[in-house]
Amino acid sequence: MEILLIHGHPFDHTLWDPQAAALRAAGHHVIAPDLRGYGLGAPPLGEITYLSDFAADLAAATDAPKLVVGGVSMGGQIAMEFYRQYPDRVAALILSDTSPVGETEEGRKYRNDLADRLLAEGMTGYADEVLDKMITPAHVSELPEVAAHVRRMMLATSPRGAAAALRGRAERPDYQNDLSRVRVPTLILVGASDAYTPIADAELIRDLVPGSELLIVKDAGHLPGLESPAEVNEALLRFLSSHFPVEA
Repeated sequence: MEILLIHGHPFDHTLWDPQAAALRAAGHHVIAPDLRGYGLGAPPLGEITYLSDFAADLAAATDAPKLVVGGVSMGGQIAMEFYRQYPDRVAALILSDTSPVGETEEGRKYRNDLADRLLAEGMTGYADEVLDKMITPAHVSELPEVAAHVRRMMLATSPRGAAAALRGRAERPDYQNDLSRVRVPTLILVGASDAYTPIADAELIRDLVPGSELLIVKDAGHLPGLESPAEVNEALLRFLSSHFPVEA
């Protein structure tokens, strides 16, 4: 079974490095691409990248008929959009630190204003402001390598790519009805101290998806895969082995 891991904003594929390494070591086939406008890419000025665009890109990136689709934050919303568009290609979902609720008017204004700011100022000021929300304030000092990795990803992101995604995400739909129709194994993860998508958002997904599993990662904020990789890796391996055991 091929496992597709989708990073969030404003990061790149290395967000999933600890999980990709553990899953590959266990014999799983993992793909963890950079999303359009992230990593080395930069879209034209003024472009809007909708969640449906990301989902279509990912669907075209592999010819595997069935995928385990996992995503963090915006990546989780892309995973939900992928399920909406291509339900027959989804064998399981892994949704980490994300929300199925459609954008609000307040949120729409915030994202568009932030897009304008990033285009005008670049990523540095924003990265400095949100580092202790992406990971817990304690981890900024206690896990300096993780903090440096998170900041490095943010600074490497093209402001044009980030702005395009922010404008598209400002128009995101509500995925609650879609999740209520999910009938594939689903694992939900959330950091106990997540400042962006709190435990209540993860519990909402759990309540919407029949038979889904929820893990609250106690020592983590918005990025538990980097903050508590051993716990997250163990959860992913346990979930996958119970549904998709690797053939010897």
